[in-house]
Amino acid sequence: MDWKTQLKNNITTADEVNEALNWNLSEDDNIKLKNIIDRYPMSIPRYYLSLINRDDPDDPIRKLCVPSILETDMSGSFDTSGEASNTVINGLQHKYKQTAMYLSTNRCAMYCRHCFRKRLVGVVNDDEINKNFDDVVNYVRIHEEITNVLVSGGDSFMNSNEKIRKILDEFMKIDHIDFIRFGTRIPVVLPQRIYEDDELLDILQNYNNIKQIYVVTHFNHPNEITEESNRAVEALRNIGIVVRNQTVLLKGINDNPDTMADLMNSLTKIGVTPYYIFQCRPVSGVKNQFQVPFKKAVRIIDETKSKLSGISKSFKYAMSHTTGKIEIVGNLSEDEIIFKYHQAKYTKNQGRIMIIKVEDNQAWLPEKI
Repeated sequence: MDWKTQLKNNITTADEVNEALNWNLSEDDNIKLKNIIDRYPMSIPRYYLSLINRDDPDDPIRKLCVPSILETDMSGSFDTSGEASNTVINGLQHKYKQTAMYLSTNRCAMYCRHCFRKRLVGVVNDDEINKNFDDVVNYVRIHEEITNVLVSGGDSFMNSNEKIRKILDEFMKIDHIDFIRFGTRIPVVLPQRIYEDDELLDILQNYNNIKQIYVVTHFNHPNEITEESNRAVEALRNIGIVVRNQTVLLKGINDNPDTMADLMNSLTKIGVTPYYIFQCRPVSGVKNQFQVPFKKAVRIIDETKSKLSGISKSFKYAMSHTTGKIEIVGNLSEDEIIFKYHQAKYTKNQGRIMIIKVEDNQAWLPEKI
């Protein structure tokens, strides 16, 4: 079964997930599940569903893909890092001087329950997705300070091969673009899309010979590293693609040092370099389900690093704030944490170090800091 056929067989309804997991939900719980799916679409590849341990009620894979009643909690917001204010033309964000981020699609192979773009992915309204690629190319072309483009979404590898070829062809022609990144969770949730698609690999290899292509993927738990996902990573590495990983620190998924260290070491073992561990954003439907308070989070990260070697602990622990990407450096005292701007939206903040007193349950910084 090719990857497109697999996608058509994704689990998308409450009845399908009940049957697949042998659940016996009450009528009331089933109605709640259907209501959540109506608001935040569910789509789970059967490959990824097969990774669930059905005998474990706290299975992390299930929590990552199957809706929870906690998603009805609307505290938080739908745009926690100021994406709307960074949009320069439809579907293109320019928050940091050197980087343009292109929202190429609102489709994903799987709709992760911790997604920070719940407002966008999988929904009928695609107003934030670019409709005129020429506008994107022209903007990037005339802004010579931009050295790289991040192709995002949705999932950038949900685009057709034809569209991926066009994206690469246009950006490769721009002299001041040094490299291109693709943000994708496909190697994790639908790896067959990569290792079975020779046309995609040929496209990537051909353009990688012109300028370096990076794939930034998103493993969150050691159980996601399988023979199939390793095969997808290997297929990319064999054609010269650099693969890096962004993990989100998630309550009930990877919020303990042993699990996180296992993940980082396992990634390094298959040739994926840890890039960031991100603080979970306070997104509506996500905040109270997955966020870990700063104080606990810093202890987890520090203990994780004590279990790692140099490459596997080369990641930055950071948060994507409205004012920039802020590294969470560590504790200064019991109630004070050191933060430092890793990337800043405003020049005045670049490299700025902050010592901030945090509350026990605090998991995010206010907009004005």
